[in-house]
Amino acid sequence: MQFKKLKPFPEGFLWGASSSAYQCEGAYLEDGRTLCVSDTAPIPPGTSNFNDGVDHYHRFKEDIALMKEMGFKEFRFSIAWPRILPQGTGEVNALGVAHYHEVIDECLKAGIEPVVTLYHFDLPQVLQDKYGGWASRQCIDDYVEYCKVCFEEYGHKVKYFLTINEQNMMALFMGSQYGSEKACWQANHHMLVAQARAMIECHKMCPEAWIAPAPNITAIYPASSAPLDNLAAMDFDQFRNRLFLDTAVFGVYPEALVNWWKDRDVYPDDITEEDMKNLKDAKPDFIAFNYYGAGTVKYVSVEDGEKAKKEAMETAEFMIGLMTYPGMCQAVNNPLQEMTSYGMGIDPVGLRVTLRQLWERYHLPLLITENGCGVPDKLEEDGTIHDPYRIDYLRKHIVACQEAITDGVDLMGYSPWSAFDLISTHQGITKRYGLIYVDRDEFDLKEMKRYRKDSFYWYKKVCESNGADLD
Repeated sequence: MQFKKLKPFPEGFLWGASSSAYQCEGAYLEDGRTLCVSDTAPIPPGTSNFNDGVDHYHRFKEDIALMKEMGFKEFRFSIAWPRILPQGTGEVNALGVAHYHEVIDECLKAGIEPVVTLYHFDLPQVLQDKYGGWASRQCIDDYVEYCKVCFEEYGHKVKYFLTINEQNMMALFMGSQYGSEKACWQANHHMLVAQARAMIECHKMCPEAWIAPAPNITAIYPASSAPLDNLAAMDFDQFRNRLFLDTAVFGVYPEALVNWWKDRDVYPDDITEEDMKNLKDAKPDFIAFNYYGAGTVKYVSVEDGEKAKKEAMETAEFMIGLMTYPGMCQAVNNPLQEMTSYGMGIDPVGLRVTLRQLWERYHLPLLITENGCGVPDKLEEDGTIHDPYRIDYLRKHIVACQEAITDGVDLMGYSPWSAFDLISTHQGITKRYGLIYVDRDEFDLKEMKRYRKDSFYWYKKVCESNGADLD
């Protein structure tokens, strides 16, 4: 639909941006913090590890002051589980707890609402070593114990909690670490139950707080008008999106997906009646989600799919291979979608589609917690950083948000990735997303001085005008 006039962003709209602890904090073994699984994971050649990040642990006051200058209404960040419970469970680390009190207090002093992610890819390594992490049901209890510490400490200050960042990406694209497909879906089930129990505990302990899942969600397009391609898009939507949100909101697994699992003998063996009761009893207050571009799939037979997956996994098209499921679908590049220099899709219309689909299916308020343009930036000799590509990207996606609001979507806020440059999981510091430039290279930390990019000044206008000034 096209409208002659778009509705304004609602009063109190949460303009801000995001980060995650392991990618920005640094200080990875300071003040009692222990290693997490992201610290010990293989690092792509030529990119930095996460040990030093961008030193946000020591510079958070400076960073929050810059966010205040931009006019942020919220800041989405994560608490590092191994800072709070260095052994994953048991003794609480007072220094870690105190640090996040300081961060939250600094946000509130600046008029910025903290949006706290409880788990962002940083399972304590000690739990991975002890029992295989999420592969074990023990991880459910340990995660809930950790969350209860956070609710007890911060629940009287924090209005918005997020449970698990991008659980679907961990299951769909990192599942090989569990050894078998069935084991992957069992680990995924453990995360879903842990999330449900955390939501239940949050509502008990922090009745004024809101809590939500935070998956990576996107509309799925059929590659053509062929009926089988449309069926493939429906199936992959269940697999990539509804598996994680239907369970969180409705407390049920999508039926067709369950039957597909059972047909292939990969359905989790340890789903209990108590698990399903927890899933039913847990009620999210809103849905947070990350969006970077819509997906496109075509139908593929079992035989052709196995061949295509093998070929893709052996080439630079490994992401296509990861999203190919023989007998269901094969991911394809969309020739109608723009791409960044790193091959990420640029699809603001897809954001509007995704917002519409989420609202019409779940009727819960929505919060965009990641959406951004990751490319190399150049620091000029005069200290300026000209990033018109980022401004153009953000402008188009903000317009899509306004169009979705005009469609009737209840959108709470927009929190692009990221507030400041941080260490990208696969491309290091070279792939920059931030509105604030951090002067460090892959292996030369320099002084990590902060600089305002052109997008900083542009986003400042957006925040201060409540989205009215996008020029």
